[in-house]
Amino acid sequence: MAFKASAGTHSFTFPDLRTLLACASPEKSGDQMAGIAAKNEKERIAARIALADVPLRSFVDEPLVPYEEDAVTRLIMDDFDETAFKLISSFTVGDFRNWLLSYETTGEVIAGIRSGITPEMTAAVSKIMSNQDLILVSSKCRVISKFRNTLGLSGHFSTRLQPNHPTDDLKGIMAGIIDGLMYGCGDAVIGINPASDRPKTIHSILVMLDELRQKFSIPSQTCVLTHVSTTLELIRNGSPVDLVFQSIGGTEATNRSFGVSLELLEEAHQAASELSRGETGNNIMYFETGQGSSHSANANHGIDQQTCEARAYGLARHFRPLLVNTVVGFIGPEYLFDGRQIIRAGLEDHFCGKLLGLPMGCDICYTNHAMADQDDMDNLLTLLGTAGCNFIMAVPGADDIMLNYQSTSFHDQLYIRQVLGLKRAPEFDSWLQQMELLSGDGLLRAGNHLTHHKLLAYDR
Repeated sequence: MAFKASAGTHSFTFPDLRTLLACASPEKSGDQMAGIAAKNEKERIAARIALADVPLRSFVDEPLVPYEEDAVTRLIMDDFDETAFKLISSFTVGDFRNWLLSYETTGEVIAGIRSGITPEMTAAVSKIMSNQDLILVSSKCRVISKFRNTLGLSGHFSTRLQPNHPTDDLKGIMAGIIDGLMYGCGDAVIGINPASDRPKTIHSILVMLDELRQKFSIPSQTCVLTHVSTTLELIRNGSPVDLVFQSIGGTEATNRSFGVSLELLEEAHQAASELSRGETGNNIMYFETGQGSSHSANANHGIDQQTCEARAYGLARHFRPLLVNTVVGFIGPEYLFDGRQIIRAGLEDHFCGKLLGLPMGCDICYTNHAMADQDDMDNLLTLLGTAGCNFIMAVPGADDIMLNYQSTSFHDQLYIRQVLGLKRAPEFDSWLQQMELLSGDGLLRAGNHLTHHKLLAYDR
């Protein structure tokens, strides 16, 4: 089915829904490189005008990737709830935007129809929304997840403590953890990206993390972000695994390029669930995503990068994860060229994930060859804070010395807490007070030498 619209004196025809979505998408260098972006702003505006009139039902009846050709499509369609969709089934994309923005559409109302919203619907409506629109709707959507503490509560904001080390040196990792804990970081997860994927190395890090957690009764979860197959092997061999991590994409071919299948994810989810290590809940999956992954794997089926990203959230939703993290600027300027594109992508990802019911966080980051700087990251941090983002990264000095990219630092989370009055996970805040790292009014104590000495004195 072709779609037509005019912008000024120019008329445009879009041969199918896939092309229409790509042309309606805000400017992204990845879509330009793939040859699917609008050729100019007039074409982009015309595409958005046409997209606003597309019935939401079209995304159910006309999958962008055929059901029989793609496992992610099958999962999305098999999970689709026709009953939940009924409330919005008569809407066009434009109607959907207006409904989401209305006073009457509360977070509770949105939560009631989540299972009737497909990822493609969220991507479509985001393309005709301003940054302001995305922030407003996202701020309505609270998604709570639990393992050893409670994440995503209104008025709360968490961090992943990320003390990576280029040689997986245990003392180097521990130094980063202690520094981060002194800043009140780590309630979302204490998570390490290993330099090596060797099971012996991963096991050593997991044991160190678990001993530290138990020694000081830290109400958080730990994770080593290794491949899911390695984690599954470690579970079978008795390693203390809290969360199962995996990078995922929005098409079967993308996940194949990561060495992942739905069956493998199901197997790992079942194995971790059976460990029953959670205390407040049993959300045990941690997924990371990022716009451009399907493009970089030549696995996007002609779909724009933001819609592919939203489809990855459809996959993530199936597993009821504890954490979903869009690593928004990590792939590089080939896919998100500058600060403006990174900021827009971060808001889009957060909106789409929250609308689908995911506990969304964001690695607010950029590579050193992108046209971006830390001021851009401060802007995105502030916008995501107002939008109700569940968590961000906490990296020593904001400079990851293993992954070689720029993220958010330990002190950045203090800024956004002070500006917006945001607390940590309640169990973690209580622990920080017990450790005399927080004052009675919830402010971080500067230089608590007693607690610092206790942590430094820990010797496994």
